[in-house]
Amino acid sequence: MKVINGKNLKGMILSGANNLTNQKAKIDALNVFPVPDGDTGTNMSLTFSNGLHEVNRLNSNNLSDVAKTLSRGLLMGARGNSGVILSQIFRGFYQALEGKSEVNGYDISVAFNKGAYVAYKAVMRPVEGTILTVMREAAYYANKYAETNPGCTVNEYFDILCKESMISLENTPELLPVLKEVGVVDSGATGLIAILDGFKAYLDGEPIKLLDESEEVLEASQMDFESDEFGYCTEFIIKLNEQTIKKFDEQRLIKQLSKLGDSLVVVQDEELVKVHVHTLTPGDALNVAQRYGEFLKLKIENMQEQHSNITSENTVVEENVEEEKEYAIIAVAAGEGLKEIFKEYRVDVVISGGQTMNPSTEDFTAAINEVKAKHIIILPNNSNIILAAQQAALLVEDEEVYVLDTKSVTQGLSACLMFNPEVSIQENLNEMNEAISNVTTGQVTYAIKDTSFEGIQIKAGDYMGIKEKEIVASTKDLMEATKALIDSMVGEDDAIITILYGEDVNEEQVEELTDYIEDNYDIDVEALNGGQPVYSFIIGVE
Repeated sequence: MKVINGKNLKGMILSGANNLTNQKAKIDALNVFPVPDGDTGTNMSLTFSNGLHEVNRLNSNNLSDVAKTLSRGLLMGARGNSGVILSQIFRGFYQALEGKSEVNGYDISVAFNKGAYVAYKAVMRPVEGTILTVMREAAYYANKYAETNPGCTVNEYFDILCKESMISLENTPELLPVLKEVGVVDSGATGLIAILDGFKAYLDGEPIKLLDESEEVLEASQMDFESDEFGYCTEFIIKLNEQTIKKFDEQRLIKQLSKLGDSLVVVQDEELVKVHVHTLTPGDALNVAQRYGEFLKLKIENMQEQHSNITSENTVVEENVEEEKEYAIIAVAAGEGLKEIFKEYRVDVVISGGQTMNPSTEDFTAAINEVKAKHIIILPNNSNIILAAQQAALLVEDEEVYVLDTKSVTQGLSACLMFNPEVSIQENLNEMNEAISNVTTGQVTYAIKDTSFEGIQIKAGDYMGIKEKEIVASTKDLMEATKALIDSMVGEDDAIITILYGEDVNEEQVEELTDYIEDNYDIDVEALNGGQPVYSFIIGVE
């Protein structure tokens, strides 16, 4: 193609989204730490799927409108650092195409160059060997090609862009030593390439089709779902579009959703399909349904916390007073115990999330809009959630929102303890940030694969003690790993140790651990039932 228009761009976006979704499990597996929390592929897929959803709703084939709608959809649906960076790439992409009804290869080269620039600008401390590097290098060399070949077709441009992006991806381990040590390439960059390859496939006349969920993903979903009493009651009505209404297969949808949960009811009435399902992964259920049409109604309720009002996928918003108050705090936490603890510490809104379940920008904006306060403080409590929270803070108008750099729930809890509703916002920010800086965080979880990390040999199934970003212990015994982690964390000047124990830990193990600390250290111990998934223990020392 010499030029593309808005209709072509819509086709490229669909093909790119399908390719990314098809590869998300593989991308998730590229996580550096061998822990069960690889979520880059899932985050990018959910982010880009939200952009696709908005584009599908657009009643226009104007190229500028399509690019703008994609950008806005990605912005609001961005999850995790990779999702936020992806949204910024296509924000710059739109800015370069604004006002155009059709574009050639050179125009697109300028757009991706702009996307790389905007993405770098959005990250305070860009790291080379990541999605940022791959977008920048691929866009640069492809742009040079377009400049020296002004008559190049859009197809020819994407041939170069995809080729250069793969060369850059293969070099990421040389720029980021941790990738080389573990033997993987960057996961975020791999997700980006899946999108670009999907674009190219459409242009080559072979658009990527969405595959059924892989057996591994389905088996994991079935294994996780244990009972009607847990997970999310998910209900929605979709309106079939013109393409899907003729070939809609009710039994196929039932088969797909039955692998994600139970208590399933699917009812079709001409172009409308109503679905009810109990699932631990409502996002996956929505992704399946979204292939068939547009949501007319959507409701997700946490069956373990039915008194809460679910404002968006995976988001739990507690009741708030109607009158505007001086302060409100929003925190992110996974686990019923942690949510209750944060509520006791004056947190107004708890967004369900954390590792493996990163809230979107829209989740944060919904929470911000829900509270009525002059000053709103957000505690992301995870390094992979901070960017989405910051993006939400920039989007809301007429609100004073402050995102604190909490990278763990222990930092978030310490910050809450220092909050004082009787002093100024600046005094609160100073005290809370000071508390955050004094907390050392450790976590205990299990390894999902054999690997070697910083000289430590790790076997699948081992329990690992992780101090900040350092694996300090790997052993078959949970308590042994946890005690070794504590030994590496407690120093002479430390006064308090907080233990948040997860859903897989029993009271005897908690008692054994507290006895160990009291016998070996002169430090105050507090053990709290966090009920968190993935991590058996989250430990804060200050």
